[in-house]
Amino acid sequence: MKNISTLIIGGVAIVSVGAAGYWLGTRTSTAPMPATASIPAKAEPKVLHYRNPMGLPDTSPVPKQDAMGMDYVPVFEGETNASDDKQTASSFGTPGGSGQVSMSIEKVQKLGVKSEAATLRMLDRTVRAVGKVEVDERRTYTIAPKFEGWVERLYVNTSGQAVNKGQPLFDVYSPDLISALREYALAAQGEASLKDAGDEAKSSMSQLAAASLARLKNWGVADEQIREFAQDKNQPNDKRSLTFYAPVSGIVMEKKAVQGMRFMPGEVLYQIADLSSVWVLAEVAEQDIGLIKAGSIARVNIAAYPDKHFTGKVDFIYPILDTATRTVQVRVQLANPNGMLKPAMFANVELAVSHGGKVLTVPVSAVIDSGTRQVVLVQLAQGRFEPRTVKLGSRSENYVEVLDGIAEGEQVVTSANFLIDAESNLKAALSGMGGGGNTPPAAPAQNRHEGH
Repeated sequence: MKNISTLIIGGVAIVSVGAAGYWLGTRTSTAPMPATASIPAKAEPKVLHYRNPMGLPDTSPVPKQDAMGMDYVPVFEGETNASDDKQTASSFGTPGGSGQVSMSIEKVQKLGVKSEAATLRMLDRTVRAVGKVEVDERRTYTIAPKFEGWVERLYVNTSGQAVNKGQPLFDVYSPDLISALREYALAAQGEASLKDAGDEAKSSMSQLAAASLARLKNWGVADEQIREFAQDKNQPNDKRSLTFYAPVSGIVMEKKAVQGMRFMPGEVLYQIADLSSVWVLAEVAEQDIGLIKAGSIARVNIAAYPDKHFTGKVDFIYPILDTATRTVQVRVQLANPNGMLKPAMFANVELAVSHGGKVLTVPVSAVIDSGTRQVVLVQLAQGRFEPRTVKLGSRSENYVEVLDGIAEGEQVVTSANFLIDAESNLKAALSGMGGGGNTPPAAPAQNRHEGH
């Protein structure tokens, strides 16, 4: 009886649970469900193109990789150029739409970028050249008798010996010379003895004396020697040699005279140079010769005297270019009263040149020279630069003249400009400048990829 009651109670419980489940199911099915179509679906953005991951102005219509295997970054519709520029500039810097270069201020500080204003200044420059001390050719004298004879005695018998003007050099014996001296002495004595004779006799004797005197002067015999020889009545018979004297003070550069030697007319026996003033022949480079003018001040340094400086003037610019060294010789006149400057000494020459009035200049370090054109980076604002092609003129030690491209007062980058060039693709900015203001710099690169 208990088992039957238990089964009945279990069956009632099962039926009750089933009825409750059915009732809940019907309540859920009758509740209104939100329609799926009413939920707004997020639209997939459209890819415009793919840009270079390193910030280069190179795009592609299809996915690709650069030379380092990096995937190009997709650019979706609705993204602005400003966002791209900001993203790239945060690390590398990119050229702006008008050929400008943008970099973050943090990057500018890390690179150590410095700038300086383009200003007007006197562009003085020093041209440096090497040279050599030479003898002043205008102060060189040669002793070469104009008659035949023999050297009987030498008073100056070594090269390099210093001589003074009027100092005896050598005694010479010459039959022709002695004969001419005796002839003149007799003619002079005869002219004196015929002072009371007739005019014809006096004229003949005077002509003979004048002819003898002219021949002696043409041979280089000094007037005092001729006069002494004619006034001494014993000399015409006893004198057999004549002394030659130094015509100038200087140094014997060359001595060929040997005691007892015979010489012929015109043979060089001595060469004497006055070294109280010397030349320095400086070799000036071809590109600098146009800056040198006659009368320019020259400063000369000699290795033998490192603590001394010699000052002279440019005396002459030679008209011939040395094709081997591509230099032109410039002659500098130097005073040498103490004889410190020796011929053949090497010299370092500094020539100060000036370009006249003030000109617009920038530091030499501000110029990026590609070989075909010169560019400076103009700082427009913090982190924003504009490359400018400039036309350069004369140069000094630290500054260069700018003929065209920038204006006075504009700030130009003087340091780290090559780092900016390396990190910002400056070539792309320059190509954007040259292609016109409306042509984006990435267009040529895009065309190239479309052709592949």
